[in-house]
This record gives sequence, structure tokens and C-alpha cells, in this order.
Amino acid sequence: MGDVTTIGERADRVPKQDRSRATRQRLLEAAVACLAEHGWAGSTVTVVAERAGVSRGAAQHHFPTREDLFTAAVEYVAEERSTALRALFPQGAADDRRAVISALVDLYTGPLFRAALHLWVAASNEEQLRPQVTELEARVGRETHRIAVDLLGADEAKPGVRESVQGLLDMARGLGLANLLTDDTGRRDRVVAQWAVLLDEALA
Repeated sequence: MGDVTTIGERADRVPKQDRSRATRQRLLEAAVACLAEHGWAGSTVTVVAERAGVSRGAAQHHFPTREDLFTAAVEYVAEERSTALRALFPQGAADDRRAVISALVDLYTGPLFRAALHLWVAASNEEQLRPQVTELEARVGRETHRIAVDLLGADEAKPGVRESVQGLLDMARGLGLANLLTDDTGRRDRVVAQWAVLLDEALA
């Protein structure tokens, strides 16, 4: 009899866990959207909870502080983007470096980058937020660098290769900043083409 109860309790628990994960994901996605659209000042836990369709109490159950919510949100979407980037080139793509460079540059355009930028600016003024964002940026940066090295087929044992890959990512971030104000697609395409030539030489 005890076994039947245990199984029943376990069956009840699974949907609750699924609902909890779904609620957490809705909150994270809503937080990124709010941050991208309204900036730090306009993105409160209440605003995010309303957008996600959950109560403020439920939001605070998952994320006790506002800082926890927004750093987790940007990290979550960054991980999703990294997974999607790897999925574009499941066998690696060292033979098509321009496609890899273009995909890496795309990481720095769109709502995620805009949200991250708002978070960086807020962290420069918010003492409570700065340590979390600094640590998050370091982890995301390391992961993006690893992905770039893998996809480009780069051998970092060779002098200058690591710096070339990092230069690519720094350039991509700069292109993302330029794209915040105007559609910079044309110039971005030309820069990507030139970087593909330069990296072919540097990584050869």
C-alpha cells in the first residue's frame, strides 16, 4: 500500500516540477524582453511577472532579488544562443570561416545583446549588481571564445591565434554596438568578408 502512495506522490510531483520549470523559463524570457525594451530602470520584478503571466510572489520564489532575475535571464538566453550556434555547425566549419564569422557576429545583434548592454550599464552604477554581471560576462565570454575556437578550427598553440580569435569577438561586439542605432547590415557584411580573409591567413 505504501508503494502505491509513493508512486502516486511521485506522479503528482512530476507535473509540478514541469510547471515550475516552465514558470522559470517564462520569467527568464520575459526579463530579457523587458530589459531589451525598457532598460534597467523600467524593468522591475512586477513588470516581468506581469509579462510572464505569473504572480510577483511566484517570481520571487524563483528569483529572490531583482539582480538574481536579470543576471539569470541574460545567462539563460546566452546559453540558448550558444547551443543554437553549435547546432548550426554540428561537424565544425573550419572550411567555411566566413559563415562561422557571420554567425558569431550575429550573436551581438538582437534583443539578447541589447538586454546584456542594459545590464552592463546598470552594473556600472549598481554596487549590488556589478559582481554578478562581471562574473556572468566572464563566463559567457569564455564560452563564446571556446565555441569560436572550435568552429574556426583554430590552433591556439600557434603564436597570435588566440589574440586573432579574441580580436574577432571584440570586433563583433563593436559591430553589435554600431547596429543598435542604425541598420548596419551592409558595412557589417563587408567587415565580415575582410575578417574571413584575415583569419584564413592568421589560422593557416
